[in-house]
Amino acid sequence: GKLLKIGLIGCGTVGQGVVRLIQAEAEEIERKTGLRLDIARVVDKDPTQARKVGVPEECIAEDAARIFEDKSIGVVVELVGGTGIAKDFVLRAFQAGKDVVTANKALLAKCGKEVYSSARAAGRCIAFEASCGGGIPLILPLRRGLIANRITAIYGILNGTCNYILTEMGQKGKSYAEALAEAQQAGFAEVDPTLDVSGGDTAHKLAILASMAFAHDVDVEKLHVEGIANLDAQDLAAGRELGYVCKLLGIAARTDAGLSLRVHPSFVPRDHPLATTAGSFNAVSVYGNWVGHTLFYGRGAGSKPTASAVVADIVEVGL
Repeated sequence: GKLLKIGLIGCGTVGQGVVRLIQAEAEEIERKTGLRLDIARVVDKDPTQARKVGVPEECIAEDAARIFEDKSIGVVVELVGGTGIAKDFVLRAFQAGKDVVTANKALLAKCGKEVYSSARAAGRCIAFEASCGGGIPLILPLRRGLIANRITAIYGILNGTCNYILTEMGQKGKSYAEALAEAQQAGFAEVDPTLDVSGGDTAHKLAILASMAFAHDVDVEKLHVEGIANLDAQDLAAGRELGYVCKLLGIAARTDAGLSLRVHPSFVPRDHPLATTAGSFNAVSVYGNWVGHTLFYGRGAGSKPTASAVVADIVEVGL
């Protein structure tokens, strides 16, 4: 088989999941692909994160330069997030002749053009399956599996926090504040949930999916974005009586006037698969002119599902 050495930057929830997955499944992956994955270096400003999952001391560093300078490392996995230092790491990886795997939706939604063009200039590739929909394969199906289709529309429940809150409000009549507090206790919502409940996180993911599906530059700043903070349990109940379920949807559709991209709470007919997507699950409906309706469903966040997508990308890049 072929040995692929990996440099991991960021050993938080997802990073730890990636280490655990590779520890558990490296042999199985090698059996299926002939590729042996080896985490050669883990960089985090807090080394205890890597120690938690048993990364050997000699593989832990606090300075990312240790990864960029190491000629034997072929792939850099960026799991820091954000558009500041993370962007710097990604561009430095390309310059150092390394491919990149990332889960960073904000970076790709806001600086995608620059990131892709610097990858091209360096003759490297960037893979980002984990940036949209956690463990659900979405990017690869859009890039390859549905390539023969003209995609006409995408409707996605792309944020587990919002979906959990709306499920609680819609099914159990809870107020927005109650449902949010519960989501925070259950670990589905951040202490500061603004990016999720404002629709911003959904907009980032929609921008990435739409740019793939429609082969089009998408400016995330220009999307119409509405969140869920002003919804009332009574509105949801009224909708339910009429046979509709309220979901926060990211919508990308071809219209006569061009592409329409928007994020807002929507009433979905009760018999549509998106209506039955409950709790922290994500689901994305993709319509193609030849294939018709396809549906992608699964866990949209969390350590294990997201690690599943990251490692799939590592293999894709390494083969």
